[in-house]
Amino acid sequence: MSSTATSLAAGERLEVLFDEIAELCGQRNAIDGRLVQIVAELEREELAGLTGVRSMSALVAWKTGVAPRNAETVVAIARRLEEFPRCTEALREGRLSLDQVGVIAERAAAGSDEHYAELASVATVSQLRTAIKMEPRPDPETRPESGPEVSTTSTGERYTTYRIRLPRLEAAKFDAAVQSHHDALIAEHPADTEEAFPTRVDAFMSLVEAGWDSDVARRPHGQHTTVVVHLDVDKPAAALHLGPILSEDERQYLLCDTTCEVWFERHGQPIGSGRT
Repeated sequence: MSSTATSLAAGERLEVLFDEIAELCGQRNAIDGRLVQIVAELEREELAGLTGVRSMSALVAWKTGVAPRNAETVVAIARRLEEFPRCTEALREGRLSLDQVGVIAERAAAGSDEHYAELASVATVSQLRTAIKMEPRPDPETRPESGPEVSTTSTGERYTTYRIRLPRLEAAKFDAAVQSHHDALIAEHPADTEEAFPTRVDAFMSLVEAGWDSDVARRPHGQHTTVVVHLDVDKPAAALHLGPILSEDERQYLLCDTTCEVWFERHGQPIGSGRT
């Protein structure tokens, strides 16, 4: 063939070479099509696990010697073999290349097999990519919006992080209340002092304390902190009803301004009470 082609005119020689390229590419495409079928069978029968490889694409790259990206293309086509029967059939028949079908398998929507099988016969890989990018996408499912919530996260031994989610109206009320307390703290802050300037955290705690004070005025017997301690007269130690064990400093701080309500029980039944 080489000596015959040399004697032909340049145009005819070019046509002969193009025909040979088409024949070789068709053979290569058909081989790739069969390779895709084998990979699909390996995955369907779960045979890849017997080799100990970490993934199917790693197995393809190992056994064929292709680059990892090319191996991923083979696996992508194999996994959508049933979704794109016309495209993969054209690959096995040598009419489409692995790259053409790979772009379709990796990016095209389900149900587009017939459309892209026809388009790929006259389009390059770049043109296929562009066509798939322009493909209308379904609207994402709208998830119901979660309501107001408060969450806490412990960050070390000294701090707790709070996250609060509020509707816009309640958030505006919250911001206005914090800002009001912040402004009041700034107005009360002495000018000739080295104390730290009030922050929004200080304003938030001021808001909390103001709410407590209002609650105490409304309910005289309501306390800022309630600690329930169970004491058995036959034992030397007491136990907290709920919550962590208090340190000595915390105990003294909480007891410096508190009331004590004592309930006497026998066999779980109250028999008396008192208040100090």
